[in-house]
Amino acid sequence: MTGTVIDLNADLGEGFGRWTLTDDEALLSVVTSANVACGFHAGDASTMRRVCSLAAERGVRIGAQVSYRDLAGFGRRPMEVPPDELADEIAYQIGALQVFARAAGSRVSYVKPHGALYNKVVADSEQAEAVVAGVLRAGAVCDGPLPVLGLPGSKLLQVAEGVGLPVVTEAFADRAYTWAGTLVPRKDADAVVHDPETVIARAVGMARDGLVTAIGGEPVAVDARSLCVHGDTPGAAQLAWRVRGALASAGIRVEAFT
Repeated sequence: MTGTVIDLNADLGEGFGRWTLTDDEALLSVVTSANVACGFHAGDASTMRRVCSLAAERGVRIGAQVSYRDLAGFGRRPMEVPPDELADEIAYQIGALQVFARAAGSRVSYVKPHGALYNKVVADSEQAEAVVAGVLRAGAVCDGPLPVLGLPGSKLLQVAEGVGLPVVTEAFADRAYTWAGTLVPRKDADAVVHDPETVIARAVGMARDGLVTAIGGEPVAVDARSLCVHGDTPGAAQLAWRVRGALASAGIRVEAFT
């Protein structure tokens, strides 16, 4: 349990060209960390620039949300990418976002995998090592090692910690959990928690008590310094405001982890 301080993060910049998905401006008024799509699952140069500018204006930390190269599948399709190639693609995405973060007077502060890659590196050591290698390759343009945000107990965080990268654990207020503390796959009908009151209660329980109810009804321990509220759900910004208000009412401070 993290005690009385928690970060609130959301996935932002998830559009492409004329297509938009996330209400970036509204969410950047609520969250303390922004996971910005870097062009491989969503996002383009102009979107990255705009989101970085808004985040810098509002003091929100900018994170690189890196993905498999899968625009058509929104980065949610499992892929087999050779480790060295994946490492290069991770570094490429971080470097691209850093250009726009620097132009806005800020910087990339951390890295978080997206979608299928996020799930893959929970248990796949080879892919986890490739992601960490990419983060290390990007270090030269990011003023040193970047923290890695991921699921507690994942191979990704174990590998990152093993090479000296800072690690940050996160939990998901609006995703269903298995008894093992992993996320229920999105292909399952009940993978996402839709009821706002349930999401809010889960957020407080995770931050204050370090517990969440798994899909089978059993309590599962979660150790999180950051809570994710997905930006692509209907009414995401309003729900994020309610989550933040409930955390404050429970005596929990909402602060960025970097």
